[in-house]
Amino acid sequence: MATSVQVTLPNGLTYEQPTGLFINNEFIPSSDGELIASINPSTEEVIAEVHAASVEDIDKAVISARKAFKEVWKNYSIDGISRLLHKLADLFERDREILTSIEAADSGKPQISNASCDIDECILQFRYYAGWADKRGGTVAEATSDKLGYIVHEPHGVCGQIIPWNYPLAMASWKIGPSIAAGNVIIIKLAENTPLSMLYVGKLVVEAGFPPGVINIVAGHGKIAGNAIATHPGIDKVAFTGSTLTGRTVMAAAAQTLKNVTLECGGKSPMIVFDDADIDQAVKWGHWGIMYNMGQNCSSTSRILIQDTIYDKFVDALVKYTKDTYSVGNVYDATKNHGPVISKVQFDKILGYIESGKEQGATLAFGGKAPYEKGYFIEPTIFSDVTDEMKIWKEEIFGPVVCLSKFSTEEEALTRANDTTYGLGSAIFSADIARCLRVSRELEAGTVWINSSNDTSHRIPFGGFKMSGIGSELGQYGLDNYTLKKAIHVNIGNKL
Repeated sequence: MATSVQVTLPNGLTYEQPTGLFINNEFIPSSDGELIASINPSTEEVIAEVHAASVEDIDKAVISARKAFKEVWKNYSIDGISRLLHKLADLFERDREILTSIEAADSGKPQISNASCDIDECILQFRYYAGWADKRGGTVAEATSDKLGYIVHEPHGVCGQIIPWNYPLAMASWKIGPSIAAGNVIIIKLAENTPLSMLYVGKLVVEAGFPPGVINIVAGHGKIAGNAIATHPGIDKVAFTGSTLTGRTVMAAAAQTLKNVTLECGGKSPMIVFDDADIDQAVKWGHWGIMYNMGQNCSSTSRILIQDTIYDKFVDALVKYTKDTYSVGNVYDATKNHGPVISKVQFDKILGYIESGKEQGATLAFGGKAPYEKGYFIEPTIFSDVTDEMKIWKEEIFGPVVCLSKFSTEEEALTRANDTTYGLGSAIFSADIARCLRVSRELEAGTVWINSSNDTSHRIPFGGFKMSGIGSELGQYGLDNYTLKKAIHVNIGNKL
């Protein structure tokens, strides 16, 4: 059965697309022959069909990964690991045009304003963690004439990584970088909607020189391949990014073998705008914080609380800025910055939330329509006069929909901002830095942006509180997810 196909993308680029399961540095067919169709959300047409991993296929990947870990990778040169990550970054730079073109077609990201940023993110991740590969030694805790006590950081072994559809390449890089730098081998399960770009990366893994079995990449259904990864006794750790509901399922499945679990889940992040804020900047960041990536961002600041004395001014300014800034259409057109949402399911879900907002009495200040007959395009949508009991305020929409509401006092803003089961991101806008610092300590979220929104950095940890997840990714803290801490006691002269 074929494991690659020639694809011509809507921008005219023709390339060879791998469609098989990437196991042991080879593309192989699935054991049962099942295929998944990857749909272009701009055109609603099939780009390619890829092989879907079965439980048997996950077993193959685990056998390959464990063999690689024990026989090759466990004692691989740490300088060599660093060079491999740098080489992978080099290949991402070389193949930028191909990768961004695939990502634009497969996920609906505008190529220039969005997909290119994701490639930059991948390159930064690989180079950053390449620098950490030789710095995972440990610490000395006690050194006396009688005893030496020290701690070493060791890899878990085989790590299963489940990647979401909203950032197929970027989220994979968040996991590949630290896990490889820490000395682990990995099995990556791709989202059903967006398998193409990371399967192409399998070719780059081979070209970079990674030993067979160190990085395995499979497409597959969550209920089959994802569950097999979470429950497999030969997988030592699971890292998941996706919805809170699925995160709970992954955690329950992993509990069967008491795996170490990292979860980055959903959010309904608040943004608080005080009346002394720079309104122009608050409007621009507010727009960026929800509309980037068509709102398909778990940390999107989708609930904006504005102090009542500037509420009307802010609403008018946000509507005007959105109207003047957004351009919906062809994802390969550099003048367009707003593509489709990922799928028909997501398209219908978001439009359902928009109807709910109107029915429950919110004011549709801008957008709310599907502008084209073909493709899953939804206009940037702004609701004002939103109250706390409305569905659009309480539930994660995961689309280009923002809810605006007014507040009077700092205490009210904090109470309402924290009144959610989520705790991923949050933002504060004020010229009073003392107030910003005070409020940031009270917000129940893993990230607080002061006078910005969603400007993450590969050097700074990212993770959630409450139902938004467990553990942090990025930065030095990202390495902590992928190492075990072993305490070694050396008795030098203490006799019983």
